[in-house]
Formats: sequence, C-alpha cells, structure tokens
Amino acid sequence: MFAKEAIQRALQRLRLWVAGDTLQLMGRMASWQVRPRQVISSLRDVEFKVTSQWGEDGIIDWLIERAQIPPASQSFIEFGVETYRQSNTRFLLQNRNWRGLIMDGSPAVVAAVKEDNLNWKHDLTVRAAFITRENINDLISSAGFRGDVGLLSIDIDGNDYWVWEVLDVIRPILCICEYNAVLGDIHPISTPYTPSFNRTQAHHSNLYFGASIAALRSLAVKKGYRFVGTNSAANDAFFVREDYAQRFVDSSLQNIQALPSFVRESRDESGQLNYIGGVDRLKLISTLPVVNVETGKTSRLSDLESVYSQEWLESMTGATAG
Repeated sequence: MFAKEAIQRALQRLRLWVAGDTLQLMGRMASWQVRPRQVISSLRDVEFKVTSQWGEDGIIDWLIERAQIPPASQSFIEFGVETYRQSNTRFLLQNRNWRGLIMDGSPAVVAAVKEDNLNWKHDLTVRAAFITRENINDLISSAGFRGDVGLLSIDIDGNDYWVWEVLDVIRPILCICEYNAVLGDIHPISTPYTPSFNRTQAHHSNLYFGASIAALRSLAVKKGYRFVGTNSAANDAFFVREDYAQRFVDSSLQNIQALPSFVRESRDESGQLNYIGGVDRLKLISTLPVVNVETGKTSRLSDLESVYSQEWLESMTGATAG
C-alpha cells in the first residue's frame, strides 16, 4: 500500500514537472514572438499567459523589452501573490531570471515557494505579511530593496491605491496596479482606507474593493508615471516611469486604453457565484462609501451623478450615458 502511494506521488510530481517545463517552453516561444514588435495598436496585442492570471505575462515581457531596463534595475516586487503559482512575476522570474521580492498576507506563500524549489533556483525573497500603508516601506527596505527596481506589481484586493500612494522607498520603472472596473472610469475614487480591509468581509458580493482607473491614473501623474493601458480582462493597469516612457511609448503604442470589465465574479450572501455582470454589479454596492482621492470627500456611490463614461456604457450594455 505504502509503495503504491509513493509511486503515485512520484508519478504526479513527474507529470507536474513535465507540464511545467512544457508551459515554460511555450511561454518562451511566445516571448520570442512578442519581443521584436516595435509598434503595437494596444497592450492587448502582446498578451499571453504562462503563469499570470490573464495576459499580463506578455504585456510585461513587451514593456521590459521596449524600456530596455538596465541590469542593475532588473528586479521586481510583487505583493498579493497568494501561493505564487499564479502571479504577474513568476514567468519573469523563470524566463529572465530577475531578482525578486514577493509578499502575501498568508503564510502559505512561504511553504509553496519552497515546495516549488523557487527560492534556491532563483534569487527570490519571500515574506508573509499583511500589507498596510504603515508597514509597506519597512517591509521592502528590510528585504534589501531600495531605489530603482524594474517592476512593481500591486494586487491586494482593497488598499491598493493607499499603499501605492505612500510607497517611496523604491522607484519602480514599470508599475502594475489592480483596479476595480465596477467603480467606473470617470471619478477618481477608492474604498476608504482601513488597515485591516478584507474584500469579502467588506461586502458579500466581493465587488467592493480597491480604486477606480481614474484614481490610479491621477496618482500615477503625481508620482511621475505615464498610463499605458490595461489588460483586456480589465483588472490590471500598467504604468511606465516618465523618464523611460519618453523613450518608447509615443512611438510604439498607438492606442492607450482603459477597458471596462466583463468578469462576472459577484457572489451572493452565501458566498456562491451569482454571475451578475455589467452595470448591475454597481447596484449591489451603490449604498457603500467611496473617497474622492483628489478632494478627500467621502460619498456613497449612489450619490455620484455618473460613474461610467459613454464609451464604457456602450461597451457593457449598448446604452448611452445619461
């Protein structure tokens, strides 16, 4: 019995190893096709997925190639990685062998990285920590990261705007930050800052979290970054530091788009998916407060005159903005 179980475990590890190597090879082939592209219509043209949730792997690969990030800055920081098996930087780590720091609020990330042998195959630092405005700079600097880094990826399902706002111990060249498309594209708004914010506890629908794309674009300008677009799944926004953006963005990127989301991840009060989509998602959280990050004013979503632009409304429903 024990011998049979041991053989089954060994076969499973072998299958995973072969599948992982095959996926990496396919990813490298996609990378070789993306890298030479000097001009693209929008970021969606270069999307491909290896270990990212959507098409972020391809976008990151293309931006890095165009930005020509120097060796001294070839490092990344990503927080909100869960077990790191699906993330924005794992393919970057394995394909380009960049140095990195990853963090997540769950201790499971440390065990998962050890199980995958990533922490000895690569220069990867792993920290289990619940990230807040108050601790983010200390967490990063204590891990040995300061100044220029090649890539920063933020996805913490809640306080993304507030954490990026205070982050000053590093100067990333490329930034990726999750946005909440349900909050629209007109108002620079975010959920109010609460250090212990939890997306599911904040509202059962899982739709009340984070910041609008307008809020992130506003912050990016203040921090010296240029918005270059979103992924086609409409959950990640991409920014390039202005001194690097000047080198290639105007000549290489024909359309800079912020896209609405069609993902139907809403949940009912029992925690089950109920597949509510489009503008109906906003109705579920319309009585909850948001902060205008430019004025500091707090209001309910329902008090805002309009949340979606005509372009977004037509894309989601075919209706015109009223």
